Parts: sequence; C-alpha cells; structure tokens
Amino acid sequence: MAIRATMVFVMLAMAGCASKDKTGQAKKGAGSTQPVAAGAAWQDKFEVDKADLAARGMSKYIILQPGRRAEYQSKDGKLIITVLPETKTVDGVETAVVEERESEGGKLKEVSRNFFAINRKTGDVYYFGEEVDIYKDGKVVDHEGAWMSGENGAHFGMLIPAQPKAGQRFHAEVAPKVAMDRCEVKDTNAKVATPLLGTFNGCLKIDETTPLEKGTSHKVYAPNVGLIEDDEMMLVRVEGGAG
Repeated sequence: MAIRATMVFVMLAMAGCASKDKTGQAKKGAGSTQPVAAGAAWQDKFEVDKADLAARGMSKYIILQPGRRAEYQSKDGKLIITVLPETKTVDGVETAVVEERESEGGKLKEVSRNFFAINRKTGDVYYFGEEVDIYKDGKVVDHEGAWMSGENGAHFGMLIPAQPKAGQRFHAEVAPKVAMDRCEVKDTNAKVATPLLGTFNGCLKIDETTPLEKGTSHKVYAPNVGLIEDDEMMLVRVEGGAG
C-alpha cells in the first residue's frame, strides 16, 4: 500500500460522526478536535491486546464487511477497492483481506491484498501487511512493497485512529527498507467538493510520506462515505457491505 495512491479502504459509519450535508451544516463529531503539539514524533509502536482485534466490524472510520466495494477514477487511472469474504491470520491476528486493483490507460497496473484488523474496544484500525503483484503487459513482473507483520523485522502499524487529532503522526507500515508509510493528520473538519458526488463536510485530511522516497500523498475521507480523494483519484461509486 505505497504512496502512489493505493493505500486504504476506509469507510466512516457511526452515528454522531460528521456526515454529508448539502446544506453545509456538519453534524458534531464525537472525537476531540484538540490538535497535537507541532512536530510530534512519528508513532511506530502501538500498545494493543491482540485479543481485542477482529477482521470484521465497523467504527467511526471503517467498515470491514465482505462485499464493500469502492471505485475511483483519475484522468487515466482507475482503482477498485473491495473487502473480500475471506480472512487471513497474520502475526497471530485474524485480519480482513482488502483487495485493491489499479489500472492505468486501461491496463492492469497493480493488484494488492491488504490485511487490516479493527480494535473492538477503541475502533482503531491496524495494518498487518500486504501481498503485491505489479503488472506489465498483463504479466506479473514484481512484488515491490510486499510485507507481513511478524516477518523480517516488520510489525503492524496503525491504518487510521478512531478519533484522529490534527497534528497526529503515526506509521501505517513498519517494514524496514521495504515499506515505511507514515501519516500526518492535517485537518479533521474540512469541507471538500467532489465532481460527481457533491460537497462533504467534516472531512478528514491526511498527508502520507515515507523515509524511503521523496514526495507526499494527499488523502481525504468523508463521513459515512470513506476515502473520497487519493491524490488524483476521486471516488465515483461505492456499494455493498454495511453502512
């Protein structure tokens, strides 16, 4: 799940969260909006009881239910993210399998299977690794960026916190020399317009970087909808699952 716009399948679904509002009035959120001190360290270790983690469920920011499918488009690209019916045990935790299929110019570019788990008590969601197939001319040519928690010094990171705060910084991936994506919360109450689906209030904005390469990826999550903007990729359709 590298910075090139294929990170997450995150769906907001909980009463009390800010939601899409054509009138411009956002509902009050349950989480704190107090910012974190500027320049906070990147969190790369997460104290969590693995017994509290599950492959299925929903919280303020995610729905992990089989059949949930979101489609995104850019000028030349297409991305489809689907929660598959299967699960996979990674590092002693049963995780959801979330498939991402990215195409460019009508040709398949990458297919990844991402492994997520949700904390039943807090709603925080953790990232346990991914299998990656990179395609060229219809054939798999590489597996760059693949990693698994518990293998080769890698351990799980945080996909997204249940109650993010502006300035919060954390690693989504902790696989030395392979995948080290990290996230910084820039805004928890943004208003964002989309070409096809209208304007959303109470949006979450996250910037992603990695010490392994230059550049920043920008992502936006809308209440009760989820990831609506991933750099040039824009949400055009979502269906299935709960929420």
